[in-house]
Amino acid sequence: MMAGSGFTFTDAENHDVPVAVGIAVAPGEAGADARVSVTLSPTAPAPSPSPSPSPSPSTGEPRWSCTPAAAREVAAALVRAAEEAENASAEGPVTVRADELRRGDVRDGERPMTVDGARTDGSTAHITWKSVEGRTWTQSYDVNTAITLRRRLPGTR
Repeated sequence: MMAGSGFTFTDAENHDVPVAVGIAVAPGEAGADARVSVTLSPTAPAPSPSPSPSPSPSTGEPRWSCTPAAAREVAAALVRAAEEAENASAEGPVTVRADELRRGDVRDGERPMTVDGARTDGSTAHITWKSVEGRTWTQSYDVNTAITLRRRLPGTR
């Protein structure tokens, strides 16, 4: 049985491509043994989220399936990409003083890191960074140190 939801992506030629995502459970499969199914339907609207007895796509429609764990990894990557796209600065990188950093700012560079916390102690700014992998660490800077940001969230500290 297949159940799921549909939404639309846009392809490289700017055409809408309906996408159906759901679960394909064969008799005897459950939990980690179930498969997550993705079907691209460039010629027909995405199927409704109601259960269907056959998880097979129409002829010519690409279909992939994966384990629930792999689906979570793909979903996490899509969430990170969506956040990056939503929060990207139209003006490009901006440089601020270390004491002006605020939670959510993203440092520019090969390995982006996000400000998780910031506090100033006299002439020293203590910045807690968080990597995309979830690791955190604190670095201390002179308050006048210039830090280049890829993304600056609006608002105040």
